[in-house]
Amino acid sequence: MDGWRTRSGRPLLAASARLWAMTLLASCAVVVAVLAVLFAHQARPDGFDQAVDAPFITWFGRHSGLGLWLVSPGSLLPAGALAAVIVVCCLMAGRLNGALLAAAALPVAEGLNDGLLKPLVDRTYLGALTYPSGHTTAVFAMTATVTVLLLGAPREGKTGAVRVLVPAAAALLAVVVVIALIGVRFHYFTDTVGGAALGTGTVCGLALVLDLPAFRRWLARDSGQPPVTRERRSAPGRTGG
Repeated sequence: MDGWRTRSGRPLLAASARLWAMTLLASCAVVVAVLAVLFAHQARPDGFDQAVDAPFITWFGRHSGLGLWLVSPGSLLPAGALAAVIVVCCLMAGRLNGALLAAAALPVAEGLNDGLLKPLVDRTYLGALTYPSGHTTAVFAMTATVTVLLLGAPREGKTGAVRVLVPAAAALLAVVVVIALIGVRFHYFTDTVGGAALGTGTVCGLALVLDLPAFRRWLARDSGQPPVTRERRSAPGRTGG
């Protein structure tokens, strides 16, 4: 609890990262909206999707079992389990706002996907609604979450290799899931682009909201400490500076 008390006001994003997050959020929103307009009510792939998808479909046609195994990290149960692990790790590290981000990212992203965009766009593949890809949304939401938690916050000392390698490994896994989704004919390539943009944009938006001064003050008050107003603290025995 001491760690929680001393770090509850720490922002998710450093000042230098907030502009990037806002830019990424806006870009993702544009991508999702443009693709939604282009492919609304479409029941068959266009020439672009056919050209991109064909090599993956051909290869996974001979390895369908592998493809189904590779898409599984984007399913709700594995993604939800990973989100729960991240929540627990954040609470143990005293990052209450990080735990809130990890807890909200998946349900918010999937709610936008299944509750709003899929029925609104009404794009189908083999009779199923496909835009945006829910598997891709989930895996990119988790990738964006660990990236924000490990790389977005103000640095406390040197950046360790683990802080870079974990987001890189998560991004690689996300790409593998996307390729498998196309190969087993769950989604068109552009479905996965929309899903990646939705998952990433959702996390950027949540991180920016959780970093609002009013929310951080509420979070600090709720954890029983005065609001944190400085990102760095003076070393013991020193004043000023």
